[in-house]
Amino acid sequence: MNAPRPDEDATRPIGRGMAWLAAVALIGVLWLFFENVQDKRANPNRHLTVTPGGAEELVLKRNPAGHYLVPGIINGQPVTFMLDTGATQVALPAGLGMQLGLRAIGPAVQVATANGNVTARMTLIDELAFGPFVLRQVHATLNPGMDDGDDTILLGMNVLKQLEFTQRGDTLILRALLPPP
Repeated sequence: MNAPRPDEDATRPIGRGMAWLAAVALIGVLWLFFENVQDKRANPNRHLTVTPGGAEELVLKRNPAGHYLVPGIINGQPVTFMLDTGATQVALPAGLGMQLGLRAIGPAVQVATANGNVTARMTLIDELAFGPFVLRQVHATLNPGMDDGDDTILLGMNVLKQLEFTQRGDTLILRALLPPP
């Protein structure tokens, strides 16, 4: 029977350590890869840019949950919007609104949400932009019921009524409405 050489015994723990490090590195790389894949599926439009006055239309892809998400800007700061034809006005998580420098104006108001009635505060957004569309002096609500860690802003009908929608399969095309003649 061959006895292990002394130099083999000394390298065995180093080899095991290297194997563990390689396994942890592999898990880390796979985690980063699949996190990116999941993020891409959740928001297929995340790399769109705001180009005011650029194209006359915005083409969005629907995510697996059936929502249309789009990057945008509020008062010069990047945000993520979700198009919501069920929302009367733009609705922001109250905490995010404060981070964006928005201040509550007027008395508290009751708003009906999918999760029930909530007391919210009104605010006024100086400039809201997404894709080629720029709107100024947009009324919105600061909703404390939306402060759940998801900083998605609901883009309500006070903005969406100014656009024309064309949906084809999983694609939504938005165009500015032409002013009446």
